[in-house]
Amino acid sequence: MKKIYKAHILYTREQSRFEVIEDGYVAVDADGHVTGVANDLSSLDCKDAEVIDFGDRLLIPAMNDMHVHAPQYRNQGIAMDLELLPWLQNYTFPEEMKYADLGYAERMYRRFVHNLWRFGTMRSCVFATIHTESTRLLMRLFQEAGMGALVGKVAMNRNCPDGLSEKVEDMVQGYEKLINDKFEVESEGLVRPIITPRFIPSCTPEMLRACGELAAKYQLPVQSHLSENKDEIAWVQELEPESTGYGDAYDRYGLFGETRTTATRLPVVMAHCVWSEGEELELMKRRGVMVAHCPTSNINLASGIAPIHRFLEEGVPVGLGSDVSGGHDFSIFRMMVYAVQMSKLRYQRDKSDAFLSLSEAFWMATKSASSFFGRVGSFEPGYEFDALVIDDSDLNHDNYSLLHRLERYIYLGDDRQIVHRFCRGKEIPEPS
Repeated sequence: MKKIYKAHILYTREQSRFEVIEDGYVAVDADGHVTGVANDLSSLDCKDAEVIDFGDRLLIPAMNDMHVHAPQYRNQGIAMDLELLPWLQNYTFPEEMKYADLGYAERMYRRFVHNLWRFGTMRSCVFATIHTESTRLLMRLFQEAGMGALVGKVAMNRNCPDGLSEKVEDMVQGYEKLINDKFEVESEGLVRPIITPRFIPSCTPEMLRACGELAAKYQLPVQSHLSENKDEIAWVQELEPESTGYGDAYDRYGLFGETRTTATRLPVVMAHCVWSEGEELELMKRRGVMVAHCPTSNINLASGIAPIHRFLEEGVPVGLGSDVSGGHDFSIFRMMVYAVQMSKLRYQRDKSDAFLSLSEAFWMATKSASSFFGRVGSFEPGYEFDALVIDDSDLNHDNYSLLHRLERYIYLGDDRQIVHRFCRGKEIPEPS
């Protein structure tokens, strides 16, 4: 049945400005797609539609997390005084080894999915572990919740504990089991596998080549890490001496947007890109590689301040990621705040590198993900209705404009003000 939602509507068609409709209406068809948005009900096709009035509340697109590690949920807020490589060896890898135990995996993954729901994240790009069965479990939990996710069985076979190292042929067989489970069909495209080499240092050339071949064969997207930390970049150069850089190392294996065998373009999202510049940045632009900007992780692991505004100016797509547990916070709203604040610190060092506006940060959290999840993150006709209803009455919003109300919620609010959550037109109840 067609539904029409009435509220104060705010979204970004483009990154430079907000669309604001006071007491507006969004029409959604039975398949969960927006058919119209207006400030006048009579201008929409209201025949046989149920009108739902949210009163003096804000209606905005739902959040998208472009980079998060599900098995690191329990380590959230732990070991924040270490840099990337010792943090991985001493804390992250030991925790991920526990996901060979399906009972443990289910307890943690249920909490993980619930936390994404709490903070209004309806779509996410997720790293799991090398374990096929616990990865299948995580995908099933997303499917049961009605939330969208690209879930990656992590590929790694070097520079890691034996319990997290997998033979190349076992990795391939594990992925093919997940692909044959037809999550994409059962969830109508909401839950799908994504090819996930952890990063170059954890994968032999044979493993990287097999990942690229899987992506090409099954036309699957790819996610990994890129140029997060200077020590990591130097390590990659040692491991891949024939490459001209970190991005080129991925590209040689068909993991940077263009497959080696068919020359087709596949979606790729690379987390961090703190030190991506020059030739690597040009390659990212040519290949359409998306950056998952993870500001809290970049702070916590002392990685640096990524040139996010420069990426936007260069036409590189950018989304926001929580990067739990390198990042300590699930809230993509707070990622917007941290992204703006870090860009201001960068601006103080280099005035030619402008800092982010709120609309740019909001666009990265919402509509930018449409290049990865399909048409999401906006209320334009044809977009899937992923939405949040915000009751900001306890934030004392009297006499503030709607834009200032949204800004105050982003800076001061939390999950308690999110009173309704929608994914593809369906209201999503609290996961068990």
